[in-house]
Amino acid sequence: MPRKPLLEAIATLVGFTIGAGILGIPYVIAKAGFITGIINILIIGILVLFLNLYSGEIVLRTKGDHQLTGYASIYLGKTGKFLMAISIIFGFYGALAAYILKEGDFLNALLSPIFGGSPLFYSMIFFIIMAILVYKGLKVIEESELFMVFFLLVVILIIFVSAFSSIKPENLAGFDAKNIFLPYGVVLFALLGLGAIPELREELKENKKGMKKAIIIGSVIPIIVYIIFALIVVGATGKATTDDAILGLASLLGYKMLVFGTLFGILAMATSFVAVGLALKEMYCFDFKFKNSLSSFLTCFIPLAVALVIVSAKIDNAFYKVLDITGAFDGSLAGILVVLMIWKAKALGNRKPEYSMHLNKFTALLFILIFLAGTAYTILKLAGIIKI
Repeated sequence: MPRKPLLEAIATLVGFTIGAGILGIPYVIAKAGFITGIINILIIGILVLFLNLYSGEIVLRTKGDHQLTGYASIYLGKTGKFLMAISIIFGFYGALAAYILKEGDFLNALLSPIFGGSPLFYSMIFFIIMAILVYKGLKVIEESELFMVFFLLVVILIIFVSAFSSIKPENLAGFDAKNIFLPYGVVLFALLGLGAIPELREELKENKKGMKKAIIIGSVIPIIVYIIFALIVVGATGKATTDDAILGLASLLGYKMLVFGTLFGILAMATSFVAVGLALKEMYCFDFKFKNSLSSFLTCFIPLAVALVIVSAKIDNAFYKVLDITGAFDGSLAGILVVLMIWKAKALGNRKPEYSMHLNKFTALLFILIFLAGTAYTILKLAGIIKI
């Protein structure tokens, strides 16, 4: 198989996955304990890897172009389509709103000393650029995603080298069993990339045998990046880790880290915004038969409205709360639906897939129980029953 389409497919999944969630990971890991948090990343990372592979098999077993709602409709009926649509709309809009909010903060920190402006002004600039890219569609993604992901990885390497000498071993020793589910929502939000899987089939349409390899590599890279990033930030800032990771790290290490750190955050969220936005737009186009212009409008302007409401309401710690709630509810629901869909797809699919995953009842039940437990923990936390 030509290497470029494979690399583009991997970059699409990595770019879709690595977004605002990476910035919230150090904060929850610092609160839960470093070792507790790393265990979360590894377990949830493996869980998401399998979900991505199951989704890939569902896509390959089904003729026609669909997003996740379309596959849910085929295999789980109207109820399945409704639930998947709720999951995607809630999750994607939450993600896009988080990107708009935090990009304004980062661009403001980086550019306002030179050009002036405010976080809201820079959020609007970011939004306009991203909306144009989403409207342009897949060709733009194929041309830009690989480039942006490459520079994202280069920047995190620079951050690692710059901050390595500031890492304190005592900041990396914490484990607390009672906090095992504390990072659940943010980590699941950060790792979930299900919406990118149908796009991978488009990018690999000339040779779909590369799907499995692209999914495995594209799922493992974010796990490694998140562990390294958590090690850097929590190791350097410990309990003083901020909810956006970067600004707290910059306060310790100076202007150079502010530049590289904010550049990393900008790249991470920009790549993810375009990938998430395209997946949401394609749901409207493929599964609800909306025109491109209407689909693009709904994709971009609703999260903008949500972000503006959050800014106006001055919600405390809004960025972290958006990540946590979105990941726990959207991620869990989508994961359960994918597990149910793969069972149906194996029996009812209308084409032979290029790969097939083994799934038994015990594994399926275990996955569902983990999702339910994580969601229940989040509900209890929001209700104030569980104190953090």
